[in-house]
Formats: sequence, structure tokens, C-alpha cells
Amino acid sequence: MPIKSLENRTAFITGASSGLGLRFAHVLAQAGARVALAARRTDRLETEVAAIRAAGGQAVAVPLDVANAETIGAAMDTAQAALGPLSILVNNAGVGGEGAALSMPLDRLDQTFDVNVRGVYIAAREGARRMIDSGVAAQGDARIVNIASIAGSVQLPGLTAYCASKAAVVSMTKGMAREWARRLIAVNAIAPGYIETEINADWFATEQGQAQINGFPRRRLMDEDALDQALMLLAGPAARFITGSIITVDDGQSL
Repeated sequence: MPIKSLENRTAFITGASSGLGLRFAHVLAQAGARVALAARRTDRLETEVAAIRAAGGQAVAVPLDVANAETIGAAMDTAQAALGPLSILVNNAGVGGEGAALSMPLDRLDQTFDVNVRGVYIAAREGARRMIDSGVAAQGDARIVNIASIAGSVQLPGLTAYCASKAAVVSMTKGMAREWARRLIAVNAIAPGYIETEINADWFATEQGQAQINGFPRRRLMDEDALDQALMLLAGPAARFITGSIITVDDGQSL
């Protein structure tokens, strides 16, 4: 039997219909958390909620497009009404933002920052407000985990906008951690390297994508479970004395 270190905690995960967000939802549920899976593709969410419930967990699906910032707070209220006070927020929703700086359409630039920066900022703020109001923060149980990227500190070719957006996530993580330190809200980020997901699978199947993999020190992509332990560290009791930290998990890809 797995240790249920997150029993009686409610987690809200954005971008939870696939990829890392979906993985995070299952990992937190297995640790005993009640999980709200939030994303645009609600058909996928319902399937995964059913799977978590079948395994003995508690979960709900919450429709959410983080680019529509005005709906984020309401989505969290829906989750809290079903599962109890929010104590863990995983800010995972993101878009790729590919494109050279000279040619990237402005609407794609706006989308990158609407989702990767504004959406993360608003979600963190709305989550923090609810953690404070419910008393979860005062108990020392409030956790916000932002998903940044090695792109926040390393310039990747053809991804200037994406890199800038993830650098903003790194900065806001530290800023919010400082602002909310006396509120006892632990605000941290994971900066992953490349894991094969729905967003990048087509690229890594190409000749150029394979060449990129061969340029990594270990010449491989990370497995889907690569971030599990970092997530559990930052979402659980061990993060009581961790705030403002950016944990890089990249298999040496940024070296």
C-alpha cells in the first residue's frame, strides 16, 4: 500500500487532460489527495476522473481555459465545493510558443503569454487567496507548485517567446514566495527538461528532433515519471521549509 502522505488535502491541477498535468493528477491522487482536474478538454477529464475513482481516489473534472483569466477563481470555487478547501495548486497548463522572433504572429505571442504567464499569475493569486481565507495557509499546509522549464534559464533556438514566458514563471515564483512567506504559503517551481509529451512527440519523431536528443549529455528523453518525486516534495509536508526554490529536473540536458 502506498503511503497516503496527502490525505485530507485538496489539489487543483491545471492542464490536467494530458501530458504532465494528467500524470500529476494521478500521482497526487495515489498519495491520498482529493484532486480537481482542470482543463479545456472535458471529455478527457471525465475519463481520467472515472479512473481515479475506480482506484479508490476522489476526483472531479473542472472545465477551465486559463487564458480566460476571469474564470479561474470560479473554477477553484467549483473544486472546493466538491472536494474541500484548496491546499495544493499545480500550475501546469502551458503552450509551446514556437516561432522565430522576426516572424512569430502577434496573436501567437499573445497566446503564449496569456497562458504561460498571465494564467499562471492569476491562478497562483486566486489559489493563494482561497488558501488564506480557508485557514489552510495558517496551518502551514498551503502549497503552490508552478511548472517552469529549463527554458526559463537556457535560450532554446526558435523559442524566444516560450523561453521568456518561462523565465517570467521563475521570477514570479520567487516574488510570490517572498510576498507570501509570512502567510506560510510555500511557492516553488519545477523546471523540467524534455519529456516526450503530446506537445513535442511529433518533433522528436523527426530527423531534427532525433539530432537534438543525440545532443543531450545522456542522449535520451526523460521518462514520464521523472518529475514524480520533485512534485511530491513540493506538494507535501516536506515543503514546510521550502519556498522560492526552482528545482531543475532535466537529466543534465541544460549542461
